[in-house]
Amino acid sequence: MRGKRVLVREDLNVPMADGQVADFTRIDAALPTLRTLHDRGARVIVLSHLGRPDGAPNPKLSLRPVAAALAQRLGMPVAFAEDSVGPAARDAVAKLTDGDVLLLENVRFHPGEEANDPAFARELAALGDIYVNDAFGTAHRAHASTEALAHLLPNAAGLLMQAELAALARLTDDPAHPYVCVIGGAKVKDKVDVFTHLMNKVDAFCVGGGMANTFLAARGTNVGTSLRDDDLEPARRILALAAHQDITLHLPIDAIVSLSFDGDDRAHAVDIEDVGDEMILDIGPRTAAAYAAAIALAKEIVFNGPMGVYEKPAYRVGTKIVGDAIAAATRGGATSVVGGGDAAAAAHMLGFADAMTHVSTGGGATLEFLEGRTLPGVAALEPR
Repeated sequence: MRGKRVLVREDLNVPMADGQVADFTRIDAALPTLRTLHDRGARVIVLSHLGRPDGAPNPKLSLRPVAAALAQRLGMPVAFAEDSVGPAARDAVAKLTDGDVLLLENVRFHPGEEANDPAFARELAALGDIYVNDAFGTAHRAHASTEALAHLLPNAAGLLMQAELAALARLTDDPAHPYVCVIGGAKVKDKVDVFTHLMNKVDAFCVGGGMANTFLAARGTNVGTSLRDDDLEPARRILALAAHQDITLHLPIDAIVSLSFDGDDRAHAVDIEDVGDEMILDIGPRTAAAYAAAIALAKEIVFNGPMGVYEKPAYRVGTKIVGDAIAAATRGGATSVVGGGDAAAAAHMLGFADAMTHVSTGGGATLEFLEGRTLPGVAALEPR
């Protein structure tokens, strides 16, 4: 490995605020792979994207501030190239010595990235000797730096990619039982395939968020002015499938409601039959207790979405109780995986992320994995 130029695709698409990195989660997740390559004397060339610049340079989406943050977290200098290909990239790579780390500018500043253009991929490949894909969060995208590069250079999965795949594969291939899926989010239609794919794996679902309202409406319960899908047929099909396969699908028996989304001071608990014209914004205390009891018996748990509008103090109690129950079960020997996206954000905000067995860095990639789909960025890698 010493002296080899290693192109490492990382997912450094981090939240920014006032031109500075606002959350280091994805940067920290990349550190084990980068440190290992540094320690082995590789010349490390990091590829990433930031935001959606639509194939053109955008100073607001430059990775330069991320290079500074990466250097801080690594505890070593990180060079920065003003482009991901061309003279600027070639010159920066030529200056590297063994163990150096370089971050190239946003690959999405070039239209060839998202187009998975072979010519753009060849330009990237010319910068390195080996390709490592450590960006699980973008593995569901067939882009030049996530898929095409793997066909041009000897390649491998990075340590983060390996950890993500191992943790998520356990949920679908060989889970322990009882196996509980705690699932939330806005819409049933966005997670139909997750329900369908996991229906043969899990023993129970605990449903919250806006999707719980859709299931309740599909069952004939009035959910007032709550967020729900207009089309109730997908929810009806999932309810019928769960009944046919004898899978418990827990739905709220009470809820935290208010007359409006901004009416936090008027939030109160009601039985689910008494929602009236109000809006459901969190699961209620009896529901949270029932879900916690189901989780306490589990040996395998996946948390794939918050139970309510966790960003607001009035509506985060349900997610907090469920998260604490998962943490307790994990301490008791259960395996727990947080499924990325809003689930991971809620877990970090409410303080139970560190107690989980694994917190996925993927959003869409995690969802597609749980749906049973092939991820292009993984499929392109050489078998290991």
